[in-house]
Amino acid sequence: MMFAWLDALLAQADAAVLITVAWAEGSVPREAGAKMLVTRDGAFDTIGGGHLEQEAIIHARALLAGEGSLPRLRRFALGPTLGQCCGGAVSLAFDCIDDAARAAYRLLAQRLQHGHGGIRASRVDETCASCLLDDAGVPLAGAAFPGLPIQAGIPANAGTCLHQPADGSRWLIDAIAPPRAHLMLFGAGHVGAAIVNAMAGLPCRITWVDERDDIFPATIPANVRVEATDTPEALIDAAPPGTSFLVMTHSHPLDQQLSHRILLRSDFAWFGLIGSRTKRIQFERRLRERGIADAQLARMTCPIGLPGIAGKQPAVIAVAVAAQLLQTWERQASISPHLSAAQGQQRA
Repeated sequence: MMFAWLDALLAQADAAVLITVAWAEGSVPREAGAKMLVTRDGAFDTIGGGHLEQEAIIHARALLAGEGSLPRLRRFALGPTLGQCCGGAVSLAFDCIDDAARAAYRLLAQRLQHGHGGIRASRVDETCASCLLDDAGVPLAGAAFPGLPIQAGIPANAGTCLHQPADGSRWLIDAIAPPRAHLMLFGAGHVGAAIVNAMAGLPCRITWVDERDDIFPATIPANVRVEATDTPEALIDAAPPGTSFLVMTHSHPLDQQLSHRILLRSDFAWFGLIGSRTKRIQFERRLRERGIADAQLARMTCPIGLPGIAGKQPAVIAVAVAAQLLQTWERQASISPHLSAAQGQQRA
C-alpha cells in the first residue's frame, strides 16, 4: 500500500476510527484529505501533530469506548480553541471502521496497487452509512445513496469535501488516488537500492527494473513494483506520459541504450543518468551520433542529485536524488494541474 493509515487499517482487526481532515481553511498543519487511524492503544499516520492531533485522538478513543452521542464531525479553530499559532480552522470527520468498511478499504488498496483510485462516501451525522465508488461513480462496495454528487461521476483526483444533499444529511466525499509521481528506476545495485529505501515513504510510485532477478532484496517497499526483465526498452516505450526515468545500471552500454530510448520520447517528466560530467560529455557525443538533438540532450540530468551535496556514499546520493525529484515533481504539479489532486472543498 501507499498510505500508512491504510497499511495499519488492513494489518489488524481491532476496532478503529479513521480521522480525515474534511475541510481546511487558512494556515493549518495538514491539507484536506489527510488521515490518521486511531485504535484503543495506537495511532498511525498524522493529521499534523500537536494539540489538534491530541484532541482528535481523545475524541476517537471516546467513540471506541462506546460514547455514541459524540459528533462524528468536529470543527476546530486552531488559535481560539487549541492555542495553536497556525491561525486556521479545520473540520475533522471520524469514521468508525467496521468489517464492511475494512472490506471496502481492502478493495481500495488493491485498486491503488494497480494505479486506480476510489471515492469513499461516509455519512458524518447520526446515521452510519458508507460506500466506495470508482472514478465514474459506480458502486464497488456498499450501496450508492441518492443525492450524492459522485453518482454523476467525478474524477478520483477531485479531492476531499463535505456535502449536504437536500435531505439534510451530511457526507464526507473523499477521493483517494494513487500518487501521480511515477519513477522508473533502472538498476538494482547499491545506489539503486539506497534510492528505493530513501523514497519508500514518499508520495510516489516506483517501478524498479533490472535483468538480474536474484539481485532484488527479499522485502520491497509498498510503493515499489519490481520488473525483472531482459527487455527494459519495452518498459520505457510502454511507460505513460509524465513518467520520470532514472538510469544507473551495471553496464555503460546498457545505460547508453536506455538513455537513447528515453530521449526518443518527448513526454517524460524528468530523466536522470548517474555519472560524472565526463560521462555526460561522452554520452552526449554518442547520442548526437544516434540522432538525438541538443534540445533533447539538455533535458538529461547528469550528474544527478541536488547541487552542493558532494558525498558519493549510496545513502548520500539517495537523499540528494530523492530531494531533487521532490523539487521537480512539486514544481511540475504547480504548473500542471493534471499532475496534482485538485482539492475541491466546501466549508463545513
